[in-house]
Amino acid sequence: MPALPLDIEKLIPHRDRMKLINEVIAVNADMAVTSSIVSERWPLCDGSFVDPLVLIEVVAQTAGVHVSWKKGTDKGVGGMGWLVGIKDADFFLDRVSLHTELITTVKNLYSVENYNVLEGTVLAGIDLLCRIQIQVFRSGSD
Repeated sequence: MPALPLDIEKLIPHRDRMKLINEVIAVNADMAVTSSIVSERWPLCDGSFVDPLVLIEVVAQTAGVHVSWKKGTDKGVGGMGWLVGIKDADFFLDRVSLHTELITTVKNLYSVENYNVLEGTVLAGIDLLCRIQIQVFRSGSD
């Protein structure tokens, strides 16, 4: 699936080592799909693998893509004052190899005003690496 011509840096505030998303594959009112390549520059890397806890951040950044796109911040509008919490997380591996391509899908489960609950899954090929539910509260400036 080809990447969409979206500037990720207008959708999420992360830069350098903390920018884990490489491409936006799909985004619409209900979901976002992104692609990432696991790198030795990623947090929680031991030189050969990354700890799967970093997948929480991959899901959160994909959620950021989704929520920002819906709010129109891909056009440089709005702020980025977010508080993110983990509602539930299931991991199905102990470590993720470097250079693994990850496909992350985030779906909006529900939202009320500035509060969203989203569920994300991260795949490596056909293997499900994790399923994570996060809750996002956005400040009134968004």
